[in-house]
Amino acid sequence: MKMKWCALGFLVLVILYKCPVAAQQSDTNSVEITKAKAERGDAEAQCNLGAIYYQGQGVSQNYAEAVNWFHKAADQGNAIAQYSLGQCYSEGSGVAKDMGEAIKWWRRAAEQGYAEAQCNLGVAYERGWGVTNDATEAAMWYRKAANQGDIVAQSNLGAMYTDGDGVPQDYVEAVKWFRKAAEQGFAAAQYNLGRCYDLGLGVAKDYVEAVKWFRKAAEQGYADPQNSLGVMYEEGDGVPQDYVEAYKWYDLAAAQGDSNGIGNRDRIVRRLTPEQIAEGQQSAREFTPRTESSSKKSTSSENPFASGSGFFITDDGYLISNLHVVKGATRVRLVTGAGLIDAKVVQVDAANDLALLKVDGKFSPLAISSSRSAQLGGTVATVGFPDIGLQGFAPKLAKGEIASLSGAGDDPRYFQISAPVQPGNSGGALVDERGNVIGIVSAKLDAGAALAASGALPENVNYAVKSSLLLSFLESVPAVSAKLKAPVTADRKFEEVVKSAQDAAVLVLVY
Repeated sequence: MKMKWCALGFLVLVILYKCPVAAQQSDTNSVEITKAKAERGDAEAQCNLGAIYYQGQGVSQNYAEAVNWFHKAADQGNAIAQYSLGQCYSEGSGVAKDMGEAIKWWRRAAEQGYAEAQCNLGVAYERGWGVTNDATEAAMWYRKAANQGDIVAQSNLGAMYTDGDGVPQDYVEAVKWFRKAAEQGFAAAQYNLGRCYDLGLGVAKDYVEAVKWFRKAAEQGYADPQNSLGVMYEEGDGVPQDYVEAYKWYDLAAAQGDSNGIGNRDRIVRRLTPEQIAEGQQSAREFTPRTESSSKKSTSSENPFASGSGFFITDDGYLISNLHVVKGATRVRLVTGAGLIDAKVVQVDAANDLALLKVDGKFSPLAISSSRSAQLGGTVATVGFPDIGLQGFAPKLAKGEIASLSGAGDDPRYFQISAPVQPGNSGGALVDERGNVIGIVSAKLDAGAALAASGALPENVNYAVKSSLLLSFLESVPAVSAKLKAPVTADRKFEEVVKSAQDAAVLVLVY
C-alpha cells in the first residue's frame, strides 16, 4: 500500500520567507560610508545598512540592529525597508514574531507597488496568517504582483484559477499564469503546467508538452514531477516507452520519500531484469539537479521549501527528525524559543528514514525507550508543527493509540497510530504515557491509493518508525548515545508529558 509522507509537499510550496533586499553597493561605498549616510537620515542608506546587518556583510550579523535601521527607513516610506521589516516580524528575527506587524508593513510596501510585499499579502490572505482568510483578497494581491512579473504570485494565481478559489474556476486563465512562471524557470509552475497538458485542462491534451514541462521541473530535483515523468516513460505517453528510464525517475522521487515514487518503483521492478534495475539505479546515481535560469529569482537559500518537526534527545543540542524532511537540503534551520538557529545534519539512516542533527545551545531533551515495551491500544501522543501555512507556527498536540504493532503491509519497522497527524508532523516524537519516545511520526496512508484499492477512504491511519530502530541507529554515534536520558519509569500526569514533549519539540525549516 502506498503511503503519503507528512512533510510539507511540493504542490503547496509557498514562499513567505524572502531575505531583505539590499541595494547594490559599489566597491567604494563601504559599510562606514553607508553608516554615515544612514545616520544623517538617508532612507536608502538606512535600508542598505539594515540589510548589511541582517546578512552579516562586512559586520557581525545582528538582527536587532537590522530591525533598527529597517524601521528608520520604513518610517520614511522606503518600500524595500517596509517589506524587509515585515519579513523580520514574520520570522521573529530581531523582534518578537508578530504576524500582525508583518502584515502592517507588507501592506505599506504593497500599496506602494512593491511586488514581493503584494505576493506575501496574497499568501497571508490565502492562508489566514495574521489576517482573516479571504481568497478574493488573496487573488487580488497575487494579481498585482503577478502583473509585475513575480513568479511566485503568478504560480499561486494559476493555482487559484485551477481550484476556483477566490476567482471563477478557469483552466485557460490558470494555464496562462502557470506558463508565465514556468517560462521563467519556476519548478512548481512547470509541474502544474505539465499536469494541465497531461489532463487536457485549459489546453488540448498533449503528452509531448506534458513531458517537456515535467522534465524541466524534474531536472531541478523535485519529487512530484520526477514521479510524473516516470509515469510518462512507463506508459509511453509523449515519449517512447522505456521501463529503465521510468525506474530512474521513480527511484529519484522515492529517494526523497515520495510515496507515489516508492510505490511505482517497487511495482515496476517486476517488469525489469536485474541488469535493467542496475542500469536504472546507476542512471539515478549519476543524476545532478540543475537550477533553471530566470529573469526573477524564484527561490534562494533564505526561502524554505519544506518543513517538518523534530525533537531534542540530548541537552547539548542533538535532535532527531525524519530523513525525508531534510533530504536535499542546502540549509536546515530550527524555530526555537531562542529564535531561528542553524542546524547541521550529522548522520542519517536512509533505510529507516532517520536523521540526526546538531545545533549549539542548551535544550530540554526527551528520553528514548525501547519500542518493544509498547502494547496494542497503548496511549501515545505527539507534539509537532502540522500545516504551518494553514494552522500557524505554534506547536500542536495530537493524541491517540497504537492501532497496530506493524505498519502498512505488516512492515515491522512501524507502528500504526490513530493520533491525527498532518503534513508537517513528520519527524515529531511519539511518546508514551510516561513521556518516553517510542517512535518517530513518519507517514500517513495515501487516501487516493486506499480509495483505489478498497473503494473507501482511510480514516486516521498514520505511521511512526519504532524507537528500537532509532536506538540502534544512535549506537553508531557513541558521543550521542552516551548522553541519552534514562527512560522515565514513574507514572506521570498527562499534562506533564505534554509539557516535556512541547519543550523538546522544534519546527524544522528546510532550504
